[in-house]
Amino acid sequence: MMLCFENDYSEGAHEEVLKRLVETNMEQLPGYGTDRYTQAAKEKIRAACGCPDADIYFLTGGTQTNQAVISSMLDTCEGVVAAETGHIGTHEAGAIEWAGHKVLTLPQEEGKLSADVLEEYLSGFYRDANHEHMVFPGMVYISHPTEYGTLYTKGELAELSAVCAGYNIPLYLDGARLGYALAAPQTDVTLRDVAEYCDVFYIGGTKSGALCGEAVVFPKENTPRHFVTKIKQRGALLAKGRLTGVQFDALFTDGLYLKIGKNAIDTAEELKRALREKGYEFYIESPTNQIFVVLEDTQIERLREQAAFSFWEKMDEKHTVVRFATSWATKMEDVEKLAALL
Repeated sequence: MMLCFENDYSEGAHEEVLKRLVETNMEQLPGYGTDRYTQAAKEKIRAACGCPDADIYFLTGGTQTNQAVISSMLDTCEGVVAAETGHIGTHEAGAIEWAGHKVLTLPQEEGKLSADVLEEYLSGFYRDANHEHMVFPGMVYISHPTEYGTLYTKGELAELSAVCAGYNIPLYLDGARLGYALAAPQTDVTLRDVAEYCDVFYIGGTKSGALCGEAVVFPKENTPRHFVTKIKQRGALLAKGRLTGVQFDALFTDGLYLKIGKNAIDTAEELKRALREKGYEFYIESPTNQIFVVLEDTQIERLREQAAFSFWEKMDEKHTVVRFATSWATKMEDVEKLAALL
């Protein structure tokens, strides 16, 4: 059987999530997220975020969530600012542009957007006498972890938040892998910090133990008007809202979300240790569950016969950057087998 390190959503769902789905399966519940399990999940997320009045919505997947949130919060003449490596500008098939909004990309460092670069861009935009003829920067998008598995610090989030506040634009955090960011031992960012410094964010379920689903959180009474209707217009509202509600209720019971995130970090650390021992070159140092390594193309051909992993980018004519990803379900024995292959 192939060893699978291609992504962090290859498996179905955590057994506790599946257990709750089975236990509630034959209950007759109202639709569109009005059931009691969805309401319970919202209350548990509010408590975890320290935001008792937060508005929370469950959507089907990450791309749908990004498009729904961004397009609902922007005016027709506005675009969204992101790092040039940001997911919305690279791997979402133009979903944001399809909705009528330009992704305004800025230089990044290890996948991160800095407050200084953002401030320079925004101040320069408004100094331009022709800015009325340009796409206005209407919000800022970041992901935590980034596309390179790197993490923002609490201080960096505070700085970005302050710049956004100075220009009266929202800061939006894509948390597709937020569970792995929160579980990383090097981080000083908590879920409450995310809620404090961001105007909107989502808690990823698809890549963190759920079959599917993401939880969007508006912590500051700033939900766009008619947001449920806009979610439905974009095909991201489930009639069987219980599917996401039951799953997030399970994930936010007894700290499960953080517990299963730790497995991804532990297995990733073991794989990184093995790679270092064998002399492999890291493209970037990631403290989370995504590991970026430079391999010779001939190595890749041989390794693909027994292991699945992701192409990331070409390094040169003979070398390629590949990504190994661990998850909440990765087994340490599989890490050992991959290490032996390497």
